[in-house]
Amino acid sequence: MADVRRAVREWAGLVDPTTGGYLVALSGGGDSLALAWALSEEAPGLALPVGAVIVDHQLQAGSAERATIAAELATGWGLSPVIIKTITVGNAGGPEEAARKARYQAFSEALKETGARGVLLAHTKDDQAETVLLGLARGSGPSGLKGMAVREGMVHRPLLELSRETLRQALRDAGVEWWDDPHNDDDRFARSRVRTKVLPLLEQELGPGLADSLTRTASLFRQDSEALDGFAQACISEHVDAETVGQRSVGVEILLEHSSAISSRVLRSMVIAVGGGPPSFAQMNQIHGLLTQWRGQSAIDLSGATLERVEGRIVVKARTPKAVKGIRRGL
Repeated sequence: MADVRRAVREWAGLVDPTTGGYLVALSGGGDSLALAWALSEEAPGLALPVGAVIVDHQLQAGSAERATIAAELATGWGLSPVIIKTITVGNAGGPEEAARKARYQAFSEALKETGARGVLLAHTKDDQAETVLLGLARGSGPSGLKGMAVREGMVHRPLLELSRETLRQALRDAGVEWWDDPHNDDDRFARSRVRTKVLPLLEQELGPGLADSLTRTASLFRQDSEALDGFAQACISEHVDAETVGQRSVGVEILLEHSSAISSRVLRSMVIAVGGGPPSFAQMNQIHGLLTQWRGQSAIDLSGATLERVEGRIVVKARTPKAVKGIRRGL
């Protein structure tokens, strides 16, 4: 109990309570209930306005009733405002990704409706370990293995250094019952398989403490990745031209002066800046061929963009005119 409340206080010490309140994303499950309960205990003393947003994905029978129960709990704990967002989950990217996108869209809408400054998620170090393992399985680089941050834009994760069991014990101590989502044990979902099968097997074979080791790994990757991102952004600001809304260009020689870790980030950012999707590993290999193995290759088709080498420059163009953010120098 004390660890959860302390984590909330430490997070609250990093935000300014005078600039607006926050919403805890509440599902009725053990993790989010522990976060909501701790916030209800600590927020008044911190003069920090905290409400709750409950997202009903409509994926299981009785989801509306569970959303109502969660909302009643939050209201009883003094959280305000408390809102329920009912969403429809599509199919793009698979069920897990589709649900995540729909959920985050609901969060964005809730922030606009309430004027709150951010959403608090109850991710734990167990979730972080799962994220790292999934990244390894998918062949992610440092950017994918850095896991989740305590703060990413509108999202805050105060409990990222605590275990799932610590949160459950806090609820037991407080006499709070929680709901176990059957999707968390559903083998159709990759994260569920990692949670129920892969991590337990690895801990059995390699010894306890694996979640701690994986979260440390994520932290180290995050430090390195953020440093590399900073170097890449400096290069972008100084050398990347945005001559039109849907076009970016940079000199080949400039890119060759930097390591591939930097030039890859610059090129990826250029593609995304004109509205393209992040290039795949295979596409990045093709793109680097334009730098290091130039033989007059034709333009490379990417998702939503094209990239080609023209007169000593790499030029990225949007496939269709699209409003993107940018100035003449930088992205």
